[in-house]
Amino acid sequence: MTTTLRPTGPLAQTTDGGRERAYQICVNGRPVGEVRLVADPSLGWRAGRVDRLRVDEGERRRGRATVALLAAEEVLRDWGCRRVELRVPAGSDAALGLGAALGYAERTRLMVKTVSGPAPLPPEGSRMRAPTEEEYAAWFAAERAWYLRGAASQGVPDDEAVAGAEATYRRLLPDGPRTAGLRLRVLVLAGTRIGSLWLSLGGDRLPSGMDAYVYAVEVTEEHRGRGHGRALMREADRLCHEAGARRLGLTVYAGNEPALSLYRFLGYRVRDVYLSKPLP
Repeated sequence: MTTTLRPTGPLAQTTDGGRERAYQICVNGRPVGEVRLVADPSLGWRAGRVDRLRVDEGERRRGRATVALLAAEEVLRDWGCRRVELRVPAGSDAALGLGAALGYAERTRLMVKTVSGPAPLPPEGSRMRAPTEEEYAAWFAAERAWYLRGAASQGVPDDEAVAGAEATYRRLLPDGPRTAGLRLRVLVLAGTRIGSLWLSLGGDRLPSGMDAYVYAVEVTEEHRGRGHGRALMREADRLCHEAGARRLGLTVYAGNEPALSLYRFLGYRVRDVYLSKPLP
């Protein structure tokens, strides 16, 4: 029997170089499932994702998903992708096992919580506020430098990393500090800035099903372990409650156990696990 992918519609392309397409998984021409492939700058430079992979109940445990995933990798490779992600709903042990068997490793987790009420105020002696223009410029420079360091660690050439950073921040922060839905806060303790929060409310930049999303939260190294990260996340809750947003999400990198523990304590639960592997 021959397992192939058959497009169900035209290739959709975006103005920033992204593309996506849905396929039927077919065995000797007979549909037995579906797969959806996505590649856009939000995934990281030259990365693609198997965003949905489903095999009909009666066709499972016959190697259909394995062959379909390998075929999907070939499509993404033809699109110019150098890395592939596999999105796995939390609790899907079979999909996690398939990914591991084919060389995928956990990269990130998408965690979600329901904002149910107003959050407490920051601890006494500290306060939250919006950044000044100068603080925004310094914050943005640090964010961009973080992106470029991450790209360099993956072996991305400098010119491609710079292009990827420009595409990413153009999409996420098209109008800089005046981007619609942006809520950027700095945490000040005794007159010193010790942390920051980047929250986005609404718009098409959020993962599906989200009303708000925490893109970044940071506490200076010398002030970590003292509850300031928790205070910044409570500020995200407060801003969401103020705006009427209920579904708040964030992404955690694999191995960041302190962050995972904090977010679980704050009521976040894993919705999706993202596995990743290079495409040579």
